[in-house]
Amino acid sequence: MSSTPHERESDALDSPSPDAPGELFSVQWVGDIFGRLDLLDQTLLPLELKVLGLRTIESVFESIVMLRVRGAPAIGIAAAYGVVLGLRPLLDENASLAETAQAALKACDYLATSRPTAVNLFWALDRMRLVVERNAGLREGVDLANLLLREARLLHDDDRRTCHAIGEYGAQLLANNSGVLTHCNTGGLATSEYGTALAAIFTAQDQGKALHVFADETRPLLQGSRLTAWELQQRGIPCTVICDSMAAQVMREGRVQAVIVGADRITARGDTANKIGTYGVAVLAKHHGIPFYVAAPRSTFDLSIVSGDSIPIEQRKAEEIINGFGKQTAPSGINVYNPAFDVTPAELITAIVTERGIISPVCEEHVRAMVE
Repeated sequence: MSSTPHERESDALDSPSPDAPGELFSVQWVGDIFGRLDLLDQTLLPLELKVLGLRTIESVFESIVMLRVRGAPAIGIAAAYGVVLGLRPLLDENASLAETAQAALKACDYLATSRPTAVNLFWALDRMRLVVERNAGLREGVDLANLLLREARLLHDDDRRTCHAIGEYGAQLLANNSGVLTHCNTGGLATSEYGTALAAIFTAQDQGKALHVFADETRPLLQGSRLTAWELQQRGIPCTVICDSMAAQVMREGRVQAVIVGADRITARGDTANKIGTYGVAVLAKHHGIPFYVAAPRSTFDLSIVSGDSIPIEQRKAEEIINGFGKQTAPSGINVYNPAFDVTPAELITAIVTERGIISPVCEEHVRAMVE
């Protein structure tokens, strides 16, 4: 295939965006169907703020697997844009509608293999597949590419509105002058902006409430200490980072009046998969009589399964534990078990906050009534 101006543009993963916006964002599309996907590389935070300009579907796949982009909503958005990037070679060749449609569906299948637990990824890709299926009567492949980019942008905009709505409902649950414990990262870095669980905290701040956040560091990749603490610091919200193993003592001392976390998949009965360690926090909250809240959009619910036992749990590499951040902390050759998520049963969850409202008590009847 002959070289084109679009091909000659760098598609290197670490190409910084020359016109990155001043405001914090996790995912952003720049340009038309021949444009690029900008991602804030979250593996470098909090020490380095670097934007990656991606131009290939392979670089999007790698970014999802390596957690350069992370958080269930942000993964879904990035994957939707990744489908558009997957069409780039065909667009340069003026491919037919049939060829473009086939490539789009193949791109969806490819990106669906990047991470197994976060259901938002599959939800977003299903929306892109529907665009292909519903537009078989178009004349040219470029027309389908434009519609797919439009759908990805709509998905992105929907998430922005959803995050702010979750924040409005979630803030109602957080009392002024209270301590709130979080696990992992659920802010603008994990979504389009504002976040899910952190959106409740940000909105409470907007309303004039004074909160003190205790951020679990969230082993083994430290999303709490690296990302959540950084976001809270940017907002000027008082934050104390604690080791995961300190949560029980902090609760025992009466420093925490509420726990709020995000989710990567929620079943029809309300069982919730979230970052590993969440289940333990929920057990501790129950013991200490502290409300445990989950904040997530409706796209995070998987009503096709009822029990959390059916949620696939991603297993990640041993190096994240025994050689985290380049320093070996365990004997060579030792056995390692590294599930990325755990499941909190519905009976430990006080309420689930969605963009439509608050589910409480959490049970299948109430979940389906809110989500369907």
